[in-house]
Amino acid sequence: MASTGGLSRRRGAGGAATEDGGIGSTQSSSAPLSAGSRRNTDSKVASDPRDQQMEDENKTQPKLTLMEEVLLLGLKDKQGYLSFWNDNISYTLRGCILMELAFRNRIAMVKDPNRRKYPLADRYIEAISEKLTGEVLLDEALKMISSTQERMSVGQWIDLMSGETWNVMKIGFQLKQVRERLAKGLVDKGVLRTEKRNFLIFDMATHPVTDSAVKEEVVKRACTTLISRSTGSSPTLAEKNSPIQYQQLRTVAMVCAAYAANVLENALMYLNHEMRERAFNKVEELLGDYSDYPFASNASKDEIVGRDLQMEIIAAVLNVFTKMDSIL
Repeated sequence: MASTGGLSRRRGAGGAATEDGGIGSTQSSSAPLSAGSRRNTDSKVASDPRDQQMEDENKTQPKLTLMEEVLLLGLKDKQGYLSFWNDNISYTLRGCILMELAFRNRIAMVKDPNRRKYPLADRYIEAISEKLTGEVLLDEALKMISSTQERMSVGQWIDLMSGETWNVMKIGFQLKQVRERLAKGLVDKGVLRTEKRNFLIFDMATHPVTDSAVKEEVVKRACTTLISRSTGSSPTLAEKNSPIQYQQLRTVAMVCAAYAANVLENALMYLNHEMRERAFNKVEELLGDYSDYPFASNASKDEIVGRDLQMEIIAAVLNVFTKMDSIL
């Protein structure tokens, strides 16, 4: 059951290159009808109950996915592109895809009592729901996981989606152009815009920030979490009143992923030196607390009751992040 492990991003790796390249029901109203005409025209509008379920689910989902938040932190606001020297973000984004699917209750660890004999990253996962999320990358990953007969672990799926495999039969599992597709998704959501920028010998599409309030909210949430004097990760008042599922755990996962992707510093650049040091110490503490399961920190117990198999995936992905070169 041992995973083949990350070939280049995780410790002790070999060397393979990574290429990254609700519909609501309809209601009609009309003027009162006479008794006779009502008998002739009385009818019910058909509606699919799944539409209502999708609407209810959307109310508990954030506007941005984990992947989009991490990408947004990495983007330069005016220039609209990531640092050319950042080779960790691509691998981290694939891990965020698994965490997002777990948060949305689409995948879980395989329920096998013997799984605890193995490291978190080597435990098998499976799709527990094939209902689409409406997010293209999530749905593409979900279809791959649900249609694959062979069971694979968290670490294997992150490696395969990143293209880090020697097995040519599994190269089709690679998710390509993830960063560009996420940026285009943020354009569709009105957060970014698309521009053409000339880089001496070639032109490249860039995505400057249009709605700065959205990014400021992500930055504020990250800073509030990391400069809090509390040793735990107790939810803020805003998180307690939020209808979004797993808001506190999402924030922890986001800041840990941003740290692994080498983009967290962008969120902390306005803090003074002392507060930045405190923030980096806090994220290392959170990463240690949440990269094992059960979580060592004071997580929202009410949210994760009955969701242990999903929460194990969150811990497993963060465990993989602790073995990345950027955390050394």
